[in-house]
Amino acid sequence: MLYHQLGCFAFVFTSILSLSLLLNPLTFRNSFPPPITLLSLLLHLQNCVPNGRPDTGFLYWRWKPSECHLPRFDPNTFLQLISNKHVAFVGDSVSRNHLESLLCMLSTVSKPKRVRHQGSRWWLFRSHNATLSYYWSPFLVEGVQRKTRGPPYNTVHLDRVNMRWARDTDQMDMIVLSFGHWFLVPSVFYEGGKVLGCMSHPVSNCTVEIGFDSPIRRALRTALNSIIERKVGSWDKGGTCSKTKPYGIGERKLEGEDAQIRRIEMEEVENAKARSKQFRGFMLEVLDVTKLALLRPDGHPGAYMNPFPFANGVPKYVQNDCVHWCLPGPIDTWSEVLVQMMKNMARVAKD
Repeated sequence: MLYHQLGCFAFVFTSILSLSLLLNPLTFRNSFPPPITLLSLLLHLQNCVPNGRPDTGFLYWRWKPSECHLPRFDPNTFLQLISNKHVAFVGDSVSRNHLESLLCMLSTVSKPKRVRHQGSRWWLFRSHNATLSYYWSPFLVEGVQRKTRGPPYNTVHLDRVNMRWARDTDQMDMIVLSFGHWFLVPSVFYEGGKVLGCMSHPVSNCTVEIGFDSPIRRALRTALNSIIERKVGSWDKGGTCSKTKPYGIGERKLEGEDAQIRRIEMEEVENAKARSKQFRGFMLEVLDVTKLALLRPDGHPGAYMNPFPFANGVPKYVQNDCVHWCLPGPIDTWSEVLVQMMKNMARVAKD
């Protein structure tokens, strides 16, 4: 997080698909009741229980750090921390998923009011003069997503920040970024107005295959540089996810694309930390929940992204969502971790 003493600006970076927390190994407990949330705010795609999911065990499992205490999420504490502030969620649909989880929990103590804003969605908690917002920006930089009716590949300009969210940076006190999986599909990447390379050779005249590593790094660097400069003046891929219980400790390892993306993001955040040291009053931290999320395959909507998918028998094709999270569900814990980080930041800022 970047934390500015004047105006309390902060940046929280969350990694993409599965997001990681710098805590010790975790154990699971099923002795906790499911969190109380208001589902009226939800998109039906993550509304698993009303959509007919028969098992409810995923509601009761809870992360428990082995060497520290993680309090349950307290909506009143969170609202106090963001009083008179604007917290913006920027990125892909996982970012939206996290915000919906947070809105549901906060709505148990204070009802938000939808506010019209060009290019984004805002919710105002009048009780604390606090605003939460969501900006759709799956690349963080300028880009056009592939479409069913249109080019079957992404077009991404890695050196141009997406002004849909960047133009409002001065109005934001905290930014939560989430991105990554849109870089894993066929794409053409540009830099300086020229083709830099591509992912999966989507067009015949793009001969340089650069994969996703470099594009993700360049896009994140552009976004972080934009935030620093403006503040200081300078899914669905098919397959199934039908597990109904968490993985045990050591049963699943972080590897492959998830591990690569996390490594790139962590390195770029460290680079941004070095660049921002010259600006007194800034802090940059990582909300990294990758290893926690990796252990919760039971928390995805799967087939229950749609209402009662098996009511008329088993169809030939069943659409599954193995990227997002049921609400309520494991993603609620991300806000428990976030609020502790915010409290720590507030203490450091006072010292």
